[in-house]
Amino acid sequence: MRKLLLPSMIIVAALLLVIRIFYLQVINDTFKLKSDNNAIKIKYDYPERGYIYDRNGKLLVSNQASYDIMVIPRELKNIDTLEFCQLLNITKEDYIKTIAKAKVYSPRLPSVFLPQLNKSEFAAFQEKIRKFEGFYVQKRSLRDYEVDFGANVFGGITEVNEKLIAKNPYYNSGDLIGRQGVEESYEEVLRGIKGIKYFQKDKYNRVIGSYKEGKYDTIAVQGEDINLTLDAELQKYGEQLMINKRGGIVAIEPKTGEILALVTAPSYDPSILVGRKRSKNYTLLYYDSIAKPLYDRGLLAEYPPGSPFKILTGLIGLQEGVVDTETTFMCHHGFSYARGRFMKCHGFGPHKLNNGIYNSCNTYFANVYLKTIAKYVKPSYAVDVWSDHVKSFGLGDFLGYDLPIGKKGNIPDSNTYKKIYPNGGWRGTTIISNAIGQGEVLMTPIQLANMMATVANEGYYYTPHIIKKIKGTSIDKKFTEKHVTTIDKKHFKPMISGLSDVYNLGTASSLRVEGIDIAGKTGTAENFAKIGGKRIQLKDHSIFVAFAPKDNPKIAIAILVENGGFGATIAGPIASLMIEKYLRKKITRTDLETRVLNISLKDRYAILGGMKEGIDIESTPKDSTVKNKTQKTEIAIVIDSTKQN
Repeated sequence: MRKLLLPSMIIVAALLLVIRIFYLQVINDTFKLKSDNNAIKIKYDYPERGYIYDRNGKLLVSNQASYDIMVIPRELKNIDTLEFCQLLNITKEDYIKTIAKAKVYSPRLPSVFLPQLNKSEFAAFQEKIRKFEGFYVQKRSLRDYEVDFGANVFGGITEVNEKLIAKNPYYNSGDLIGRQGVEESYEEVLRGIKGIKYFQKDKYNRVIGSYKEGKYDTIAVQGEDINLTLDAELQKYGEQLMINKRGGIVAIEPKTGEILALVTAPSYDPSILVGRKRSKNYTLLYYDSIAKPLYDRGLLAEYPPGSPFKILTGLIGLQEGVVDTETTFMCHHGFSYARGRFMKCHGFGPHKLNNGIYNSCNTYFANVYLKTIAKYVKPSYAVDVWSDHVKSFGLGDFLGYDLPIGKKGNIPDSNTYKKIYPNGGWRGTTIISNAIGQGEVLMTPIQLANMMATVANEGYYYTPHIIKKIKGTSIDKKFTEKHVTTIDKKHFKPMISGLSDVYNLGTASSLRVEGIDIAGKTGTAENFAKIGGKRIQLKDHSIFVAFAPKDNPKIAIAILVENGGFGATIAGPIASLMIEKYLRKKITRTDLETRVLNISLKDRYAILGGMKEGIDIESTPKDSTVKNKTQKTEIAIVIDSTKQN
């Protein structure tokens, strides 16, 4: 029996090998198709990308016809390079360089020689294409923007690079792919499936017909359409209000987590990054290292949140039981602590939670914070308890939204202070700046907006997201999962009452909109720079957070204007206007609108941009660091300013 085992195994293995070879060579000739590449011409049929609509069905992004000049290097014969270059308005040096690059990719496979010709550019070349053997035209579609706003939300499409081609077999040289925004996040949905056609060539390299009568051909499948959560009119209005300013606006629907507006300023018209001028325009935007129009401040810029953070300080104090709504602290225009140190405040007299909020009293919240830290024997344990409460609002980490970029912000814990104070000795008074949203606390505008959505919901939030509907499929389930904070629901009502009185009695009383009960909070973040080794205070950042209506909220919003001053000066009016625009679709506070539209901070930014090379911007946003004092910034200003008309 053992004598037969080895011969039997050899016979079985040989039979399996023969059967597999027979299948590959006779029944399935896919591998033969690949081996016959020299005798086969492959042509791709590129589908239209899916259309992009807003939450109300308004078309935002469609497609337009485009033509790529393709080349197969080994098929080039007797090319009149002078005539060829004149037809396409390129130099002979460009021709030689591009052909060399194509040869490196593959002498026998097609490469893009010149991409994205429009109809008029293509027409002249089409008449004489027969004279240029080795070249052919491939039709595809480019994005056609129906609006001149939302560039940071949409992203764009660009050619794939060699690294991605090696990583993902779907893409070939010259293929387009979504970059940034929803174009990147939903690339696989929007791109569709490209079709492939195989053609047989004879020994003279001439196409003689379809290979195997089209047996292996596939048809292109158009990309799926998507609806964004964005309200197009609100987005457009937000960008108009931010003309000649820098910063971000984020608006969220509290009950769903849907992003209603995601504004970054300065911005640009997305259509300037389409077609043959894309490279030139992108370079201008990319190298604007001062205004940074390609930098999405709503998602990436980390700022000290300032006074809006007092909302969390108060809620944590209530949850930890160190204060209640009637606990009172006396304010004398500031708070003395730690050997004569003094925290200034605009308040005066006794302050409880309600008037502590609407007067934005530093003294009240500094006391609440110190009591929270002092509740536990060890400050390290206490600050971890505090940190965990804050992080339950989604802060200090990526929120998990469906856009490809973001920053975590920073919520300090005991490990933070072990690094800062390796010898120990720190206590509540050492880190008291956290109480009022300064210190080591950093947040992005989208985190601020999500914080307010959580307060509006009285203790829970849904992961913010930009996708509302995908034709033919459903959105990710994670966007319908509720995240509950560590703060009991009962503590939110007195806090919301105080936020409502910010508009009725407090720092935003001049910003009320008749008939809309808004709950909000002003904020101002300090802004420092080091120039010549000296620490200099620059104009503060203007911050405002709000939601409305107070009961059954429909919108939560955060606004940050760099170097804008007090929160009620610029950010506050923008919040009131955005809220009324969304809820009523019109504006009654035209006085606020006129004021905001007429405010220009270009002079302040020009001073910042003109500072000496090597300036060290000490405060956030970190993106304001000047890298090159000679860098031209006019392109961002021009593009942004034209959108007012």
